Amino acid sequence: MAVRADVREELDRLRAHAAAARSLIAGGGAVGRKLDFLTQELNREANTLCSKAQGMALKRIGLDLKTAVDQMREQIQNVE
Repeated sequence: MAVRADVREELDRLRAHAAAARSLIAGGGAVGRKLDFLTQELNREANTLCSKAQGMALKRIGLDLKTAVDQMREQIQNVE
């Protein structure tokens, strides 16, 4: 039960994906497909975060993250 509730791994992955996205954006060029893939990964981690959340505060954060990722994905689809 404790392992299921531990969200550190998801948070680490979210940080890594966000850093990768910043790096891609800073690098310029044709990055739309790569960013689209990263939004899929961010969404996957947000889903896992929500499913592991024990309290409503963390679940709300996960849902807000999912909303932000969806908005980001809409914008990314217009990049390339």
